[in-house]
Amino acid sequence: MKKLLFYEKTGCKGNARQKAILEANDYTLEVKSLLDADWGRDRLRPFFGDRPVSEWFNWKAPAIKQGEVDPSSFNAENALDIMIREPILIRRPLIDMNGTKMCGFDDEVQALLGINESFQGLEACQNSRERCD
Repeated sequence: MKKLLFYEKTGCKGNARQKAILEANDYTLEVKSLLDADWGRDRLRPFFGDRPVSEWFNWKAPAIKQGEVDPSSFNAENALDIMIREPILIRRPLIDMNGTKMCGFDDEVQALLGINESFQGLEACQNSRERCD
């Protein structure tokens, strides 16, 4: 079995679907709460790799949906600062596979994880209220 460290928002239906797909692909998961983790700049930054700063954000977070936070207005340093203060803004899941860090569950991440079948819509909020508090 392959092992992953998987940071989720506890109770998130989308994260539950992602975990089920990973487990079906022979991954053993160590699951941690993204909201309760002790984040610092040096710890959080590697999960985003070369992605543009706006892709670091959870676009379903209430502050973003309500227009209080505009991900396109941040540079890397400011984005890390606000995410450390408000982890709900962090795109999830965050995954650490033997030191290879990634965020989200898009096609790029699925390919890195060796998931051959493409699963669409796995980053969309599964909550019927379209809200990810």
